[in-house]
Amino acid sequence: MEFKKEIQESLKDYFKANFGVDIPNISISQINPDFRHLGDYAFNFNALRKIAKEHNADLKEIVLTVASTILAKQEGEAVESIRAQFAATDLDKGFINLKFSDQFWAKQLQSKIASGKVTSIAPKAGKVVLEYCGPNTNKPLHIGHLRNMMLGFSMSEVLKADGYDVTKVNIYNDRGIAICKSIAAYLHAGNGATPQSTGIKGDHFVGDYYVEFGKIVDAQLREKYALGAEVENVAKHLGKEREVIEQETPIFALAKDLLLKWEAGDAETIALWQKMNGWVYEGFNETFNTLGVDFEKDYFESDTYKLGKEIIELGLQKNVFKRRADGAVIIDLTPDGLDEKVVLRSDGTSVYITQDLGTAELRHNEFNMDRMIYVVGNEQDYHFKVLKLTLQKLGYQWADGIYHLSYGMVESPTGRFKSREGKTADADDLIAEVLRIAEERTKEQGKIDDFTNDEAKALYKTIGLGALKFFLLRVNPYKKIIFNPEESIDFHGQTGPFVQYTYARICSIIRKAAITPDSINVQTNLQGVERQIIQQLCEYENVIADASNKYDPSEIANYAYNLAKLYNKFYGELKILSADTDAEKHLRLTISQATANTIKHAMKLLGIDVPEKM
Repeated sequence: MEFKKEIQESLKDYFKANFGVDIPNISISQINPDFRHLGDYAFNFNALRKIAKEHNADLKEIVLTVASTILAKQEGEAVESIRAQFAATDLDKGFINLKFSDQFWAKQLQSKIASGKVTSIAPKAGKVVLEYCGPNTNKPLHIGHLRNMMLGFSMSEVLKADGYDVTKVNIYNDRGIAICKSIAAYLHAGNGATPQSTGIKGDHFVGDYYVEFGKIVDAQLREKYALGAEVENVAKHLGKEREVIEQETPIFALAKDLLLKWEAGDAETIALWQKMNGWVYEGFNETFNTLGVDFEKDYFESDTYKLGKEIIELGLQKNVFKRRADGAVIIDLTPDGLDEKVVLRSDGTSVYITQDLGTAELRHNEFNMDRMIYVVGNEQDYHFKVLKLTLQKLGYQWADGIYHLSYGMVESPTGRFKSREGKTADADDLIAEVLRIAEERTKEQGKIDDFTNDEAKALYKTIGLGALKFFLLRVNPYKKIIFNPEESIDFHGQTGPFVQYTYARICSIIRKAAITPDSINVQTNLQGVERQIIQQLCEYENVIADASNKYDPSEIANYAYNLAKLYNKFYGELKILSADTDAEKHLRLTISQATANTIKHAMKLLGIDVPEKM
């Protein structure tokens, strides 16, 4: 907000002129609504204490002088009152409180409507490449991918809103032993079936063979160790790790052979790999389109892992990497508090970090970005510490701009989802479930009698996807989520449908109004809730900046919810269409329109549509 900048400049001018010192911007924050009798905004004395001590000056006198200086510079129109609030027991612990006039807030509101813009954030220097989704091509998208995609898409929109140039990218983990397991199972049990012949969506079709691989492993282990069907968990029964014991089976040997053939460029293996991955991409794109997420460029591990191998060769020449006695290439990060990390296996095959090194350099060469953000779950925290540090040790200065947007896992009320046993919370199934619940709950409301069938279906989709996205985004990314579809669709709680319903309510009010909310009397005296909602609207740009700086879209989600809740208080306490005077009606309609505009903008940053009728 401009007035904050003006006050900060006033403070800087005062301390430069009187003490010859340059001070940083002093944070000016909203006063809690429960204490609004003290003012609208406040800043504390901490930044002033050191200056007072160094110049043997009286802190209280400085504070009072600063207060009067600010008041004088506002020409008596904006600031209604300004006072210093000193703590009784500790002079240093206090605040300067500012209360702005009704006329000031009315002008702020009027400028929002007159400009036709929700924000006036200027473009910032700096290019950002943001990677999100990053699925494997051996199984369908699951609920973890949903949180990833919502965070990635929303974070990119928030950064754009904060003025940055953002490029959204995706990388497909389309090679490696996991993909070869699906191919091996398909060769073992597929019998030439296709998604078209079975009517199964492509990514689900291939994913079924990844699950089938585990079943074949169990069957072959039972046969090898003469175990009966009553042994449910073979690895546990034998006292061995699953990843170790499966290597004893013929089906795993087939998968390993396929991996080696693929890396050797075997034509038959490559052809089958391309066919099965093609089925998966078709399925993924269908889900992406449903969710409304997109990418400006796709990368494929199968293309970039070779680039990683080239970087590793260069790193060996620079002595950044070392070759172990068994032939594996490692980087020793123990002096940095980490450990030795294998960057290339002893048989010459690559690991995840191999392709990540290659992809990172490729992206820098293509985009020359200042920041590269990876949206990946917190189980990969260590991996990205290693990636950033390795690139830095290789001498890439741009690696300083790498940031891992780490997020917590998504669990069901009964525990974490797993994909190996085919128990994953499938993304498509969850989307279908929230759409079903949205239809059911909307019909219960009994407010769609005048909707056509197509309009009703569109509304169910808008509400269902809005509920899913809001539920996944309203929580700080670093926290774990317990996802329950039933809880996500509530027209009264902290949910997407509640915010959507508030927007639709405002649209209904505007449609019924006989006047256009385009002008207000700036001399109007404001009711308490009118002041609160205008102040909340004026805080929106700060919320965008906070969400951008913290890499946290939940700041936007919670702002949208709190604004909707405040509007419903405003709607409940004051008459709008039947206001006592035209001036009040104009004011309240303008508040309503500005609120609707801001809610729509905020929800758009979350990837959520808002319906005009609901």
